[in-house]
Amino acid sequence: MKNKLFKTSLISSLAMVASALSVSSAFAEDVHWDDVVKKAEGQSVYFHAWGGSQEINRYLQWAGKELKAQYGVNFNHVKVTDIAETGSRLLAEKAAGKNSGGSVDMVWINGENFKSMKDNALLYGPFVSDLPNWQYVDKSLPVDSDFSEPTEGLEAPWGVGQLVFIHDTQSLNNPPVSYMEMLNYAKAYPNKLSYPKPPEFHGTSFLKSLLIELTDNDPSLAKPVDQADFAGVTQPLWNYLDEFHKVAWRGGKQFPAGTAETIQLLDDGQIDLAITFNPNAVYSAQASGNLSDTTTAYAMESGALSNIHFLAVPWNANAKEGALVAINFLLSPEAQSRKGDINVWGDPSVLNKQYLKGSAAKTQQFKSVAEPHPSWQSALEQEWLKRYGS
Repeated sequence: MKNKLFKTSLISSLAMVASALSVSSAFAEDVHWDDVVKKAEGQSVYFHAWGGSQEINRYLQWAGKELKAQYGVNFNHVKVTDIAETGSRLLAEKAAGKNSGGSVDMVWINGENFKSMKDNALLYGPFVSDLPNWQYVDKSLPVDSDFSEPTEGLEAPWGVGQLVFIHDTQSLNNPPVSYMEMLNYAKAYPNKLSYPKPPEFHGTSFLKSLLIELTDNDPSLAKPVDQADFAGVTQPLWNYLDEFHKVAWRGGKQFPAGTAETIQLLDDGQIDLAITFNPNAVYSAQASGNLSDTTTAYAMESGALSNIHFLAVPWNANAKEGALVAINFLLSPEAQSRKGDINVWGDPSVLNKQYLKGSAAKTQQFKSVAEPHPSWQSALEQEWLKRYGS
């Protein structure tokens, strides 16, 4: 899923507008779920979500057919490369006073995008605990916090993400299990390792994971960025990358566009490690013929950067009821079992395993490493682009 802080100037210009508006309650006391379902029938839901994965796109096509058949809801996947684009659109609609009939009904978000939308009062709710399928969610997962930001019922958990690496056991049976080992491997085998170019989500996640290990998870990473300390805290990261880029794929002058390209480069034998935020992505890629059966996923010894990704409804959605029905369906055991099927998408489920069927109930999860405070996302991206973006 994509994460990028909206333009600071745009947020600042709308801060007074946002602060003057409060988040409304999703359900009045006399409104029942049956009423929501009735109103949803015939509505068209425009769901803004990353469109960079064939497996995810096919899954959402299936979900759309089910929503149409079961509830009469027209479900439209609006494919975006970065959900920050949607955030900018919502901010513009708020600035224009468009408080109903909005162009976006539902969004796939987490991390910095959620905090930005929440801070600018762009989200409808709270609604999550009113969803009938909320009862199936595994409450032992951090479903009420998003990159340390309380969700307050404004977004529903949809899946679990973990930053892991994929390698081919035939060509590399002993992959690096720490970032220092990765640097040593890159020096020993030049032109065989890389990572997606920030601010692409997986590229920025790589930077955060690397920074956590290099600083032994400095306590400041759990707090808002302090510009006075930023240079000192991050210096080990830039020192590492200066060395890594010299021996990286294409000399660190070019970077893959995203996880899909790293998987393709791995399959072509150009690089030795692909990167993904889904431990089961390797199985989905194998099933679709994009990776050999000898590939497998693993996490660093210190653990895998982990988070929950969520679904939310904008405050001015034109099809609020349709969006709520869609989110509730996507939280159903039926939809979560299919999403977790390694032959479909393989996204780890947020439901208690007793409600899941097939391979979704057997998903492996690695030791978790918590995400830094959301403010580190943009700070790292901006500094990376300043140093290496040209």
